[in-house]
Amino acid sequence: MKIILTHEVEKLGGAGEVVTVKDGYARNFLIPRGYATVWTKGAQRQIDQIAESRRKRATEDIEQAREIREALEATVLTITKTAGANGRLFGAVTTADVAVAASDVAGKPVDRRSVNLHTNIKSVGEYSGQIKLHTEVVASIKIAVIAA
Repeated sequence: MKIILTHEVEKLGGAGEVVTVKDGYARNFLIPRGYATVWTKGAQRQIDQIAESRRKRATEDIEQAREIREALEATVLTITKTAGANGRLFGAVTTADVAVAASDVAGKPVDRRSVNLHTNIKSVGEYSGQIKLHTEVVASIKIAVIAA
């Protein structure tokens, strides 16, 4: 039986894929749980349209991510924190702090989970890190931590 997967199913495929499975597996497991729908010509046309729009959106996203990467790599992200006399911070610079600073430069929100700091930042100085903007685009950033 030909079915269209609506969710990712392990060892079978991802959402939007057309796969052939045994009738019982489709009727008794996949379709009742909402993991798949029956394949028809009309549904196939709809899948083709969705795939085309995803491809267009993906190329636009990659181009936008590359522009943001250039902007981030051209600047040094400055983060101001309170520090003691010896330059040691009260607390640490977190990925959320870096994401806020990167969002200001990029003009687009940056998720804190996409920020990768190479070390824990607990003192004043210059550091480096990476921000994953897209699956194919990673920006190398420079971070300057200064005392408030």
